[in-house]
Amino acid sequence: MPSVFTHEFNTPAYKGKVSFDTGIFLNGKFVDGSDRTTIDVINPTTGKVITAVSEATPKDVDTAVDAAQKAFDTVWGLNATGTQRSILLGKLARLLEEHADELAALESLDNGKTFHWARNADVAGSIDCIRYYAGWADKISGQVQETSEAKLTYTRHEPIGVVGQIIPWNFPLLMLAWKIGPALATGNAIVLKPSEFTPLTAIRVSHLINEAGFPPGVVNIITGYGNTVGNAIAHHMKIEKVAFTGSTLVGRKVMEASAKSNLKNVTLELGGKSPNIIFDDADLDQAVNWAAFGIFWNQGQTCCAGSRILVQEGIYDEFLKRFTEKARSIKLGDPLDPQTAQGPQVSEIQFNRIMDYIKSGKEAGAKVEAGGQRQGTEGYFIQPTIFTNTSPDMKIVQEEIFGPVGVVIKFKDEDDVVRQANDTFYGLAAAVFTQNLSRAIKTAHRLKAGTAWVNCINQLNSNVPFGGFKQSGIGRELGEYALLNYTAVKAVHINLDIKL
Repeated sequence: MPSVFTHEFNTPAYKGKVSFDTGIFLNGKFVDGSDRTTIDVINPTTGKVITAVSEATPKDVDTAVDAAQKAFDTVWGLNATGTQRSILLGKLARLLEEHADELAALESLDNGKTFHWARNADVAGSIDCIRYYAGWADKISGQVQETSEAKLTYTRHEPIGVVGQIIPWNFPLLMLAWKIGPALATGNAIVLKPSEFTPLTAIRVSHLINEAGFPPGVVNIITGYGNTVGNAIAHHMKIEKVAFTGSTLVGRKVMEASAKSNLKNVTLELGGKSPNIIFDDADLDQAVNWAAFGIFWNQGQTCCAGSRILVQEGIYDEFLKRFTEKARSIKLGDPLDPQTAQGPQVSEIQFNRIMDYIKSGKEAGAKVEAGGQRQGTEGYFIQPTIFTNTSPDMKIVQEEIFGPVGVVIKFKDEDDVVRQANDTFYGLAAAVFTQNLSRAIKTAHRLKAGTAWVNCINQLNSNVPFGGFKQSGIGRELGEYALLNYTAVKAVHINLDIKL
């Protein structure tokens, strides 16, 4: 039998006890992986082990796929009405709402993000996402095509079948909701792998999926490593579609696996090096606040982080002064402390990766205006870091750091900033700050990015599509657009009076 995770929270943010099985979730039950091995889960605030969860293997992926296929063929897929799917998704949303504080505390403990943001962004966004797709479940429809009076032609949007989903560690609960919401609304069965760094909220939600009444096998959540379980999902011949969120490097491997196996449909939400453009007529105080939020929110571990901050030369010096002061004022500490604004990086691996980038920037001749150091001696804390005096070829300018590290770059005019902003193989998001609406719209339209924010940054809504241009991904998450990722379109031709 799998072990049970028990933890007593006694913090100003949350007080309560949580206890649940930590097995892999197969066919509605919590079981050990086939090799009976486990994965240690580390608290990034202390660097110490929280608990161990069951480790799945490729054999368990086969078992999960079989369970999902059976559920799809017998009780889900075309055998469950949109109304039935909607009711179950609505129940899951209500259960997430009832356990919101508990889930936020788990997310803080496991991931290192502050309880405030976990509760008000991640958990709230997850509830909203599941509820949004509950509303779509009974509205999946095709079209009648006019051909001739002798023939009736129409299209159906049918569920694909068994879909594989691989989610990252930076927004564990929210990414789970983004994935399962549209997949379940359209009638698919799921085999999902959370990150081995942050599996706790996914496992906890598995219990709520059972409580909501989803038939066994409709959702299977298996904890394991990317090079084993993730690889098995990407190559599996009976998985007809895979959705992946993570790095561009791994996204390439997922796409390659699809080509080498059964040409499964692939959607990818990948990395970014997003420009945040601040014109000289912007509200400077607001621009500074939003820029800090854009790069330091979630410890900088955000695919759409505004990590390249492009400031017009007329306000560059004043912006840099205020932005540096803002960065130095950010309070680092225990994410379950309500006074904390920035928690630790998610893992020692990620901590070391970010520190290597900081070292690279220093060695390349960039100037550290703030931060650039580890904070404290326990856990994986990095000071909010700002670089200036960069050149376009530096790694810190070109590569996704995925940490609290931003570069501030001067620009002259609109043409100059658009050229600099688009000088990247990424194209996930961008932001523009100006009080000139015409300039804002024109600039937003010229930027090669899937999302363009004006006078804000990192704002996401369940009904608005999100995804990238260029090497930032394929397909879209959220909104009606995400439903297209999880249906197969069938054209039906009915002969009414065609004679041969």
